[in-house]
Amino acid sequence: MIMTVVKMLTFLASTEALMIAPMGRQATRSAGVDMKVGLVYSTTTGNTETVAGYIEAEIGATMVDIADMDQDTLMSFDGLICGAPTWHTGADTERSGTAWDEFLYGDLTSMDLKGKKIAVFGLGDQAGYGDNFCDAMDELTSCFKAQGAEIVGAWSTEGYDHDESKSVDGGKFVGLPCDEDNQPDMSEERVKAWVAQLRGEGMPF
Repeated sequence: MIMTVVKMLTFLASTEALMIAPMGRQATRSAGVDMKVGLVYSTTTGNTETVAGYIEAEIGATMVDIADMDQDTLMSFDGLICGAPTWHTGADTERSGTAWDEFLYGDLTSMDLKGKKIAVFGLGDQAGYGDNFCDAMDELTSCFKAQGAEIVGAWSTEGYDHDESKSVDGGKFVGLPCDEDNQPDMSEERVKAWVAQLRGEGMPF
């Protein structure tokens, strides 16, 4: 009698394990499929990649260079966080000097981004290029907005020491500027606060 009870308990335990295991695997798959925000950047010196890494740690998305991102994958996201440096200071177009320049005036022009939220972060050098601080952010937001996207993530100009920036609109930056050359110790905390702000503005992560 005792042996019969033991066999029954063993059988029930093994059956329960078989039922639970597939559910666990399914939950893991769903977590990957449900990622709704893409984190896209491009860099020249590595500074934009550094800040993208801070954002990646905060939101859990995997950062990808825009040069390695295809159009279908971009369109699959409900929101995008995009980062770029400003390399061609004073330029009206192609300001980043990266793969963004080709994308903005190529693939992007055929994309319908209505209903998608876009937030932009930029890297600049306030001491060396204070007259054109993070100008590329303005170019990115303008190009995305032209395709119907909703721009979120405007950021205060307080705490910065630049002279001019095309990326200031209505007294605020159009996105998050970071300066790894002169204020590297402030970037991570700025990112944390900005990500919290994006959540409040409806960025879907």
